[in-house]
Amino acid sequence: MRILALQAYDTGSHRAFLNGWRRHSEHDFEVLTLPGHHFKWRMRQAPIGFVEQLEPLIANGQDYDALWCTSMLDLAALRGLSTFIHDLPAAVYFHENQLAYPARHSEARDIHFGLTNMTTALAAIASQRNASVPCIWWNSTYNRDSFLIELDRVLKAMPDHVPDHVTEQIRLRSAIHYPGIDRVDNKTRERSDPPVLLWAARWEHDKHPERFFDALQELDKRGGAFRISVIGQQFSEQPECFEIAEKRFADKIVRWGYQSDKSDYQKALAEADFVISTAGHEFFGLAIAEAVSAGCQPVLPNALAYPEVWGEHAVYHDQTPSGIADAIELAILQRTGTNSAEAAERFAWPGVARKLDDAIESLRF
Repeated sequence: MRILALQAYDTGSHRAFLNGWRRHSEHDFEVLTLPGHHFKWRMRQAPIGFVEQLEPLIANGQDYDALWCTSMLDLAALRGLSTFIHDLPAAVYFHENQLAYPARHSEARDIHFGLTNMTTALAAIASQRNASVPCIWWNSTYNRDSFLIELDRVLKAMPDHVPDHVTEQIRLRSAIHYPGIDRVDNKTRERSDPPVLLWAARWEHDKHPERFFDALQELDKRGGAFRISVIGQQFSEQPECFEIAEKRFADKIVRWGYQSDKSDYQKALAEADFVISTAGHEFFGLAIAEAVSAGCQPVLPNALAYPEVWGEHAVYHDQTPSGIADAIELAILQRTGTNSAEAAERFAWPGVARKLDDAIESLRF
């Protein structure tokens, strides 16, 4: 198949997903991208930006069998602006949704971006030749359900002409496709002593890093021995707790800061023993999956997508400093010597790509 892939927010997990699928896919991809920043503007600008990029392809007589995009694109607007893609069956992938994504600080949520997610899903449904094929793909059941629950609430608050059965229509045309990961070679190494605790999330408010550092202080007070690697993507603005923690735990640091080189990143995963999340939102948790594939045991909130994705393979906590510390201590106590990487094997790219290939091929019929 010839797939036209429109990557409206080309960075981070969005870029990793499409690149990983392409590397392992049997299909041919034409990829158009837009920068992965200023997401509000990007969601408004992307249809116009892609129309401009499509013009030379149209002029050269390019032809495609299907269109793939993410929920960062207003697909309904693009279909209205371009007759070229109007007849292409489309699949849309939700890495996140704008109705369940947490607002920053006291900022009110702009529900219009969530309604754009809705019309994008409806545009994908409208593009199908087969009235039953799943064309709305989610990276977790939690992502799908959190969106549909909130969408139903938002629509009930609208004044009139509320579209009936939209949430059920979207649910019926949905499928769960977990993202893929590249396997990380852990060489079945021995556990470290003292254990290395890994933080691999973005250095942003929604990942609640202060909870992680508060839990480390609690462990320290209890006399627990540990070392830490605090990596993950950094930005020009970041929570103050990182600067404080770097000084507070200076004698325990193995690695500190974003590992821009892929080999360094994978080494950081492979040399850690436990990967910790204190996220306030997570629709899948790609860094957790990569760390588990490297042999880390996950210690995670008992909420969000985590129980769905990891089930009995994780130790869960209640997001309080003492609860997180308790969970880390329990994970250390439960060391069994088993290779937790087996729990992440189902996310390895070769198998995931085959499922995605089959799913997008079904759009043709």
